[in-house]
Amino acid sequence: MKYFFLSYIFVIAIVVSAFGFRGSKSELPPLEVFPDMDHQAKVKYQASSEFFADGRGARLPVKGTVPMGFEIPAKAAVDGATPPRVGFTNGLSYYDTGKMGDFYGDGLPSEIIADPAVFNAEFIKRGEQRYNINCAICHGTSGNGKGVTSRYGILTAFNLQQPGNSDPANAGAYRADGAIFDVITNGKGLMGSYGGNITVRDRWAIVAYIRALQLAAKESGATLQ
Repeated sequence: MKYFFLSYIFVIAIVVSAFGFRGSKSELPPLEVFPDMDHQAKVKYQASSEFFADGRGARLPVKGTVPMGFEIPAKAAVDGATPPRVGFTNGLSYYDTGKMGDFYGDGLPSEIIADPAVFNAEFIKRGEQRYNINCAICHGTSGNGKGVTSRYGILTAFNLQQPGNSDPANAGAYRADGAIFDVITNGKGLMGSYGGNITVRDRWAIVAYIRALQLAAKESGATLQ
């Protein structure tokens, strides 16, 4: 027992010597057992740098490029393109939220349909591309909810072709365009949020493509596989 207490006191002395008493002050650098990447070889924002001739660490954007997080202009600046919108915005308009007040709106926003340079066949193709990248793995390429994940015991995703889902007359099953946009943005149930992965315009492109899938299924008279 004597050796146990001696060992115990020895361990305490080692710990106190290494870490110090709680609240103690020292001019020496702290002992970091887990530095957690606190010290990195990088130039921080607003910091100076002797590496560049102008002494600034931050560099100007490359001329003619679009910063990350902004929408790619639908047409060139020489053709009258307006400054690009922020791609991941927290705005309060229907375009940004899918809502009109406390209710979900229906139809594509005027910011899209009023601009022929944006709302065209390429817009639907963009929606198809973004859908296949982000949504098809769960919802299936046709929107029937039987994506790849359903083959591995994961609960079946929402069937976008479910009867009444695209019929405004069926209030119980219908999903308005704004409601679909909101689910893409914020997630619902087992589906996580994609608001940080997909730009606002691309979310609306996905909504438009989902409507195209539903229309194709309705015209064929059966659920697409």
